[in-house]
Amino acid sequence: VQLVESGGGSVQAGGSLRLSCAASAHTYSSYCMGWFRQAPGKEREGVAAKYTALGILYYADSVKGRFTISQDNAKNTVYLQMTGLKPEDTAMYYCAARAYCPDTATMTRSEVYEYWGQGTQVTVS
Repeated sequence: VQLVESGGGSVQAGGSLRLSCAASAHTYSSYCMGWFRQAPGKEREGVAAKYTALGILYYADSVKGRFTISQDNAKNTVYLQMTGLKPEDTAMYYCAARAYCPDTATMTRSEVYEYWGQGTQVTVS
């Protein structure tokens, strides 16, 4: 599975962006999909993830109520809609895929994901 992110950019605080992650394989729709971010000098952190097969959805506390993860299986694409952006949301954002996520704890661990995109930069000023 190849993943390609897009949609990043520079916005002012309070603005919105929608990140897209296009997958190469239609089988992605059965995968556990996650969005992670990494700011300079900081560890990669899980932002949001979903695993439709088990109905599991995860959001980091820092983005709850502001970010929404969704997917369009017809387009083989996962989205991260970001609203109310804050300067602390500035980071490189990555999407990732894993064939199976048994629980929420697994979804938040970047090291378990098998496939990664190249990242898209989000800058909030």
